[in-house]
Amino acid sequence: GLEVSVVSAAANLGANIDMMALWPNDANPTHIIACNEQGTGQAGVQRIRLSDGLTETILTGTNSCDPAHRTAWGTIVVGEESGNTGSVLEIIDPLNTTGVQYDRATHALSGANAGNVAYRPALGHLSFEGLAIYPNGVVYYGDENRPGGGTAGGAYFKFIPYSPFFGGAPISDLSQSPLAGGQVYGLRLGKRSGNTDFGQGTNTGKGVWVEIPGSDDADLRAAAATFRLTGYYRPEDLDIDLVALNNGNVRFCGNNTGNEEDDRNWGETICITDGTLAAATANAATPELQVLVPGRFRMGMLDNIAFQPGSGNWIVQEDRDAVGIPASPGSPYPFNNSIYTCLDDGKDGDLQSDGCLRFLTVNDL
Repeated sequence: GLEVSVVSAAANLGANIDMMALWPNDANPTHIIACNEQGTGQAGVQRIRLSDGLTETILTGTNSCDPAHRTAWGTIVVGEESGNTGSVLEIIDPLNTTGVQYDRATHALSGANAGNVAYRPALGHLSFEGLAIYPNGVVYYGDENRPGGGTAGGAYFKFIPYSPFFGGAPISDLSQSPLAGGQVYGLRLGKRSGNTDFGQGTNTGKGVWVEIPGSDDADLRAAAATFRLTGYYRPEDLDIDLVALNNGNVRFCGNNTGNEEDDRNWGETICITDGTLAAATANAATPELQVLVPGRFRMGMLDNIAFQPGSGNWIVQEDRDAVGIPASPGSPYPFNNSIYTCLDDGKDGDLQSDGCLRFLTVNDL
């Protein structure tokens, strides 16, 4: 009973659309707000009208715009997957914001609607991919970095706003956003010997959030090395466990892509808990990271992830390097990228998913 249709094939649609957010809500959306993962000369953020596919450019000047999320206070947050120079920007009234130009060198914004976009240095700089944005403005995110040249790989971070959002009507001015100012912390696993364990061998389990001094406008990739944060192979997308959130708790899951072609490292889906939302906001909880889905030959390089309301399943999507990968080692029959639905951990003797089912595959090799 699955039906697939084209939302837009507009000539001006970004050539490398990555993450998308529905606007104004998930139940009755009228538009998609999308990041285009191209250079500064192409469209960075676009809105796509669902009724007819009309595509208009909100923002130009970003480099490799990747994550795009709607917030509880009525804005869109986007980020750049651009090494240690990647930044976060926030957009208010995205349906009436058109043609804004962003200067990455000066972070200046120009155009008739430039007041509807704000640069957010409080979240620091790294290669942004996953953003788990909680309703009060606490944000968890990873650095899409690999363990190359002796580095530990991409670390995970937490942003705690100075002025959390306590609910109510959407904000009317970007100065009211909780992302205007706050403190960043980095995840370091290892509780033994007074929280001094770190590094290889401590990539799961409990840990601490390490305060990053002077985190505003900081190079968080450099801070990961300085503060001995735990590293992973290219952290990707993140999403919030809505069942946990409804119970007042913090749990979010995401993917570490790995590297299949050179290393046969198939990646993994991990989940992080951080106590109650109140404790997480006060940085008073003990974080814990566990593997939900270990990658494998037939299910590798997982990238995007979404929590599915109702079922409570996790939807995970491959972004594999190779085209026409053999269906099994030595097999002549190829397959392409797929999307899986994965059960969460049930009442059994482990902390991992109780099973994944492949339900969509790109069939044009």
